[in-house]
Amino acid sequence: MIGAFLSSRRRFLAGSGALVASLAARRVAAADAAMVTTAADAAMVTPGLSLRFPDDEGSHPDFKIEWWYVTGWLADSSARPIGFQITFFRRRIASASGNPSRFAPQQLIVAHAAIADPRRGRLLHAQRIGRSAFDLAGAAERITDVHIGEWALRSHASRSQANRSPADGGLRAVAIDRELRLDLMLDRTQPPLLQGDAGTSRKGRSTASASYYYTLPHLAVSGMMAVGDTTSRVTGSAWLDHEWSSAYMDPDATGWDWIGINLDGGGALMAFQMRGPDDKPIWSSATMRTPDGGTRSFEPADVRWMSTRRWQSPRTSVAYPVAWRIVVGDLEIELEPLIDDQELDARATTGTVYWEGAVAARAGGKVIGRGYLEMTGYWRAFRL
Repeated sequence: MIGAFLSSRRRFLAGSGALVASLAARRVAAADAAMVTTAADAAMVTPGLSLRFPDDEGSHPDFKIEWWYVTGWLADSSARPIGFQITFFRRRIASASGNPSRFAPQQLIVAHAAIADPRRGRLLHAQRIGRSAFDLAGAAERITDVHIGEWALRSHASRSQANRSPADGGLRAVAIDRELRLDLMLDRTQPPLLQGDAGTSRKGRSTASASYYYTLPHLAVSGMMAVGDTTSRVTGSAWLDHEWSSAYMDPDATGWDWIGINLDGGGALMAFQMRGPDDKPIWSSATMRTPDGGTRSFEPADVRWMSTRRWQSPRTSVAYPVAWRIVVGDLEIELEPLIDDQELDARATTGTVYWEGAVAARAGGKVIGRGYLEMTGYWRAFRL
C-alpha cells in the first residue's frame, strides 16, 4: 500500500543526514507538483464490477494509484528466517494527459525492496523512482509486467502470450542495489483471492473511498538473495497484493494498519484498519480463505485491532505498535515481529516514513502462520 514519486538510478539510500533529507524533500515537492491528480481526472471504483483474470493482473492507467506488493518469508541453507518485500507503485500524472509527445510521460513508477534479517537487527532497504518514458520504466496492461531500470516484476507469460491462464505460470521479481539483491521466482499454488466484496474493497464510511483488490497467497518462492558480498540460495513462501484506486483514503483517514498472513495448512487472512485523528479507527475489514478454499469477508464490527507493545525508532523517534492482538470474527491472533526495527524511510521516493515488516501469527500460544504487517501515518498523517 502507498504513493508519490522520481529518477531511476542507484543513488538512493547512499547515505543520510541534512543534505540527503533536503534533496529528498525537493524531489518529493517536484514530483507532487507534477502529479496533481483529483478524482475528477481519473477513473473511479464502481462497486459490482467483476475482476477479470489474467487481464486485471496488468496495469490500470486510468486510475490514479496502483501497486503490486510482494512480501514473504525466506530461508537460506541454514534455515534461518528472513523477511523480504518487493513493491512496485504506479502513479498517474494528470498534467500529461492528452499530450502526445514521447517526452510527456503519463505515469510515474516507484519501487521499494527490503530484507529483514535478525542477524542484522534492522531493515535493509533500497528504492527507485522514474517516469514511464522510452521504456526506462513502465507498467504494461493486461499482464503483470512492471519495471524501472533493472528492477522488475514480470509474469512468466509477459514475454510470450502463449500461456495466459490465471492458474498457470508465476512471476519473477528482481531488485538490484549496492547492498541488496533479490532475484526470486514466485510460483502460484492458489487462485486469486478477491478482497472485500468480490474484489471491491471499501476503505471508509463513503462508498467512494475504495479500491479494486485481489491477493495471490502462498506463492512458492525460490531464487537468490545477496547482501553485500554474500549470496545465498533461498526458498520460502510469499504473498502478492494488487490494488488500484483513485480515491483510496477516506478524507478523515490519516493512515492504516494492514496485515497479510499465509496461514499454516493453506489458509490466508488479510485484515486492515483505517485510522483517523488521534489514531482512532474509522473503518476496518478482513477476508479469510480456509484451507478447503472457502472464503469469508468480515464487516467493520467483526474486526478489532489492539496494540500490545510499542517500539521507538532511534532515527525518527516515532513509536510504532509493533505487536498486536487482532480479533477477526471468532479468531484471535497475536502478531509479533521478526525484528522490531523494520522502519522504512521512503522520503526520497514516496515522501513518507512507515513501518513494514515480517511478523509471526500466534493463536493459543502456537505459531499458526507468517505474514507482513504495514503501518502508515505514525510519522505524520499519510496522504495518497
